[in-house]
Amino acid sequence: MSEPTRQSLVLALDTSTASLACALVRGDEVLQDIQSLAERNHSVHTVSIVQSILADCGVKPEELDGIAIGRGPGSYTGMRIAVSVGKTLSWVWNKPLVGVSSLEALGYGAWQSHAADAGNSVNSVWIVPIMDARRGQVYTALFEANSHGGEWTRLSKDGIRLMHDWVDKLVSKLAAPSPESLPSAIWIVGELELHEAQADRLQQLCSESGIAIEVRKQPYILEGRSVAALGLKRLAAGEQDDAHTFIPNYTQLTEAEVKLQERTAQQAADGKGGEPK
Repeated sequence: MSEPTRQSLVLALDTSTASLACALVRGDEVLQDIQSLAERNHSVHTVSIVQSILADCGVKPEELDGIAIGRGPGSYTGMRIAVSVGKTLSWVWNKPLVGVSSLEALGYGAWQSHAADAGNSVNSVWIVPIMDARRGQVYTALFEANSHGGEWTRLSKDGIRLMHDWVDKLVSKLAAPSPESLPSAIWIVGELELHEAQADRLQQLCSESGIAIEVRKQPYILEGRSVAALGLKRLAAGEQDDAHTFIPNYTQLTEAEVKLQERTAQQAADGKGGEPK
């Protein structure tokens, strides 16, 4: 990053998980980072936490260089709160708005917090962030990290997947490359409480396939500082989002939308047509 970018002052906010994450970051310096486990009651606390963090750090809105918002995927209602607050503040304060993947922030934060544990391995590490999406599903993606050059690369897009099928997909991806291109380890990071068995199954499948890779389970709670770090990268590249058209990454239809589609399809099959009653 250039010197001006390293010193950019960014307010970061994410409400896609059970943890309300908010941070104020100036370049590489974290001025304050707050995590509030408020049982997903983010609508009550978000604005007051933003006000508090600015006041505690003695920062006025006009001093900000940008606002970074986690856009999901995650809790349907939760992530809308950060997006709505971010859009409003961007418009009122006339500040650039940059959205970042909440999954990427989860994975990036876990890697930054524990990269030293990777040692001096030549190969990279695959980072698999997961958020529980119920019914055996997870919001997930795949990233590759390298502690030597500091590279961070996305290998698959965000999505909602059955954890069982995702494990099988990861094993198939591992079977494809030549040995020298294999990662030295796979880290499953994030909300592991309901998915440890599948992480263990990944290790077992790797062993049975003769793939000598450690599968590490790393519980991790999303932090505002990682949202800010990814936001700073986007700002450094001259990117920003339109505050008026910016929307969360829902990844799937809401339950109400699914039911409406099912009802409409059933009416069409019955030959009734028209608007649902």
